[in-house]
Amino acid sequence: MDEPHWVEHAIWWQVYPLGFTGAEKSATEDPAAAHRLLALVPWLDYAVDLGASGLALGPVFASETHGYDTTDYFRIDPRLGTLEDFDVLVAEAHRRGLRILLDGVFNHTGRSFGPFQEVLAHGPGAATASWFSLDWSGAAGAEPAYRDFEGHHHLVALDHHEPAVADFVVEVMEYWLARGADGWRLDAAYAVPSSFWAAVTARVRSSHPDAYFVGEYIHGDYAAEVQRGGIDSTTQYELWKAVWSSLNDANLFELAAALERHNALLRSFAPLTFIGNHDVTRIASRLEDPDLLAHAVVVLFTVGGTPSIYYGDEQGYRGIKEDRAGGDDDVRPLFPATPEDLSLVGRPVYELHQQLIGVRRRHPWLHRATSEVLHLSNEVLVYRVADGDDALVVALNLSRGDRSVHIEGAGSVLAGQGAVDAAARQVRLPARGWAVLG
Repeated sequence: MDEPHWVEHAIWWQVYPLGFTGAEKSATEDPAAAHRLLALVPWLDYAVDLGASGLALGPVFASETHGYDTTDYFRIDPRLGTLEDFDVLVAEAHRRGLRILLDGVFNHTGRSFGPFQEVLAHGPGAATASWFSLDWSGAAGAEPAYRDFEGHHHLVALDHHEPAVADFVVEVMEYWLARGADGWRLDAAYAVPSSFWAAVTARVRSSHPDAYFVGEYIHGDYAAEVQRGGIDSTTQYELWKAVWSSLNDANLFELAAALERHNALLRSFAPLTFIGNHDVTRIASRLEDPDLLAHAVVVLFTVGGTPSIYYGDEQGYRGIKEDRAGGDDDVRPLFPATPEDLSLVGRPVYELHQQLIGVRRRHPWLHRATSEVLHLSNEVLVYRVADGDDALVVALNLSRGDRSVHIEGAGSVLAGQGAVDAAARQVRLPARGWAVLG
């Protein structure tokens, strides 16, 4: 299945709205601030200046706490604002040429989700009892046992073999696409049968053929999930891990192996690539040597796929995810009211992103380009990215000394600190240096 044509040029700026706007940690009908969703509008020009072409939103629907425990899929969370606020945000984004990607949590719901509350109120005879995997064998009058999401009892898993659940998900998707959304990130897609996604996306595409669907997959056969599920893409966690791990260990063989695996995926679809998101420790904190942050950003914007930048990463924000209650808070922070309020400390990282996104935009064929390793050692990697006759060469040096590498046909330096000696057919990289060559 071919992805929508516009995705070739997509570069997402991902925002977690509840954290970005400083919303309360738990649901309330009386938030301390109204219309928080509109706080994103002053940042749309910032996203455009960065070079992004789309805004990937974390959960915006009514939920109990963090957004991934949805209670009403047709309502904007009162902590964020109103339906009218959403409409304004979409209109302002589209006016600037920014697409909107919504976060759909369709594997599980919060306990306050209406159909589940109906089960608790009316028992096995509830009209929505078939929406969930329930066990009524407990004591009389006790609530049923139910399948949850990975041991989190407050997250009630849906039964994806129930036709009414598919009907509901189709209705939700079509409602928000009709209101201006351009696609869906499918949360915990790996926990849902591929046959469910295939049936749902086929129905939604019949009325919204340009909609984009990207599934959250952490492990497994990504290409098979795309084919079986009728979706367009998956999150590329394998490449994410290889980037920071290889830089920390000075083991670029790991990254080279990951690029081979990435090539195999690109033959069938364009993965969603990232070096940070709302679920992981920030790249600036993950890397043991801050001088290698640029190298991670270089890889993100020079390999095939659809890049996504997690808000704050472009400013060098730090944050560590911890496995505890509230352990995500550090990577889902409040952002300033306006771009003018940002610290100048992050400006060099922002400008690095702008420079590399500029390279990406001038070479849109990179979306489906594959990589060929030209030189490989523990601390030096040179790879050629190409699609047909179009090609660039990328050189990374992790060592603390200058390195010269022989490259046939080495061209001019498009970005980075390298120097090309055309006569000697060499590129010289400074310590901890990198270069993108035309």
